Amino acid sequence: MSNDYERVEAAIHYLESHFQDQPALDDLAAYLHLSPYHLQRLFKRWSGISPKRFVQFLTIDYARQLLDESHSVLDTAYETGLSSPSRLHDLFINVDAMTPGEYKQQGQGLDITYGFHDTPFGICLVAITDRGICDLNFVASDQTDMAVEALAQRWRAAKISERPQYTQATIDIVFPSDPAAGKRQISLLLAGTNFQIKVWEALLSIPFGSAWTYQDVAESMGRPSAVRAAASAVANNSIAYLIPCHRVLRKNGDTGNYRWNRDRKKAMLGWEAARREQPSFIVQPPHR
Repeated sequence: MSNDYERVEAAIHYLESHFQDQPALDDLAAYLHLSPYHLQRLFKRWSGISPKRFVQFLTIDYARQLLDESHSVLDTAYETGLSSPSRLHDLFINVDAMTPGEYKQQGQGLDITYGFHDTPFGICLVAITDRGICDLNFVASDQTDMAVEALAQRWRAAKISERPQYTQATIDIVFPSDPAAGKRQISLLLAGTNFQIKVWEALLSIPFGSAWTYQDVAESMGRPSAVRAAASAVANNSIAYLIPCHRVLRKNGDTGNYRWNRDRKKAMLGWEAARREQPSFIVQPPHR
């Protein structure tokens, strides 16, 4: 086992040093004096991903850095060792579910309006665009400034303004004073990798008042072995309540952790289980 670890460690060092050459599996196998088949199985067993996927993550991390430093898409493609901007485009779509241009813009041209509101589960920040809700976070009363900073960091090039009188209408749909008033449609604007968005879409399938395990989430996507990856995507959900990550439990029935406080998660589950009324909203397929 120690020899295997040493081989994987050497493989990682090699890929980190040569990712701009876009090394193939055969190149890495020759360097380590292993067969490509054995190397593929060994690397995936230890890291959970293939060497090719690891190179993709290294490449896109470097590409993000270059784009953040105002390099053009063309220059970034060649600097990262890709043969053309189209390959950089495909890499961003595959990993980040957005184009290099969209990443470079970081919300440029997007108007985001936010407000803080009281809800049955405490204070929340809701942020909306003309394409849908892009953020809904529960916050402590002394952490509102941090929540706004996180929103600005997430959408760095967007125009962000506080208008609680405008966002109140959205909160009234999500948490209505009269649940019998009829259902309204809600649109979401998501920013995440393809896999994350698939997980978040799967969460929308969990019925009100019910709960799934992380295994259930992975299986619903046709990826039963991707439980850890699914759990990570659940934890990175930035639209609380509407994308019901609070309805996901551990296999043993434990509530597990929750980005917005474990006690709040328990309160949500209990509140939903005790209510007969279904939600007053219907979440439309998320915009990407």
